[in-house]
Parts: sequence; structure tokens; C-alpha cells
Amino acid sequence: MRKLTAGLFMSVDGVVEAPNLWQFDAFDEQLGAELSGVLGRVDTVLLGRVGYQEWSGYWTTAGHDDPFGGFINPVQKYVASTTLTGDLGWQNSSLIEGDLAAFVTELKQGDGGEIAAMGGITIVRELFFAGLLDELTLLTHPVVAGGGRHLFDPSDQTTRLTLIDSYRTAKGNVVSRYAKAE
Repeated sequence: MRKLTAGLFMSVDGVVEAPNLWQFDAFDEQLGAELSGVLGRVDTVLLGRVGYQEWSGYWTTAGHDDPFGGFINPVQKYVASTTLTGDLGWQNSSLIEGDLAAFVTELKQGDGGEIAAMGGITIVRELFFAGLLDELTLLTHPVVAGGGRHLFDPSDQTTRLTLIDSYRTAKGNVVSRYAKAE
């Protein structure tokens, strides 16, 4: 069975939205190595509508010499959206037809490498609570963002996690890898 992972940049106050606004001065070589490791394992990406629209507008112009651009442009991308229709226009991008959880369950049963949920707070949350996310990595930057969306809502049910691994980078970022507790 294929593994489904997600990784989110997070501030100390729990904000995961728009990390480009607050992560820049704490990004270091160790975070770069962490992300390179992910790119080496992943051959399928799941995106939400907002993430897809933001990324397809930016990354399609990135050259192959950009490490993330060289990864995200050719990789197979599946987009979860109830409003997008037709041809998505970004190479190797397909719209998920029907229920996200059912689609991902079937995708995990197929052949291939790791599947990563990227560019979508809502889909990461949905896949987590559906029990389909095998691993959640939080890359916590030493900053208070002050405003923005959080991964979890106050109305979410209490859910126990198991810490798989955790380490601190040279610039004070904490990388924590979790799985749902059995």
C-alpha cells in the first residue's frame, strides 16, 4: 500500500496559511534537506483548489533548474475541487471526480511511490480525520504569525497522535513527524 503524507510550515501560534509571509528568515539548509528528501520519495501530489490555482499560476513558469519547479511541474497532480471543471491546463494535472476519501483510498491501493497532500489546508485536514493520512509533518518556525488559518479548528474532535520523530534545525525550526495513534 502506498503511503500518504502531508507536511506544513507552521508558526509557533499554529498558523499554517501563507508561510511565505513569515518563514523566510528561518529557512535553513536542514529544512532544505528535509524537503529534498520528500521530493525524492513522492511521485503523486494531491492539491486543493486554492493551492492548485496559486501554484499553477506560479510554478508553470519556473525553470527545471529550480528544485521545486523541476519536481512539481512533471509530477502527477490530482486536484480536489467542487468548482473547477474541464481541462486544468497544468501538465499532469487531473480533477478528482467524486468523493476525495474514496479516490485517495483507491489511489493508495495502486502502484507507485509516496503520495503527498500539498497546497491545501482543507484536504490535509479532511484526509487526516478520514484516517487516510499516514504521516503529518509540521515544520514549526520560531515566529508568531499573528493571523491566518490553522490546520485544526476548535470544534475538531480530540484525536491522539504518536510522535514518530522530531528534531531542531540550526535556525531553531522544529520538525515533528506524527501519525494518528492506534
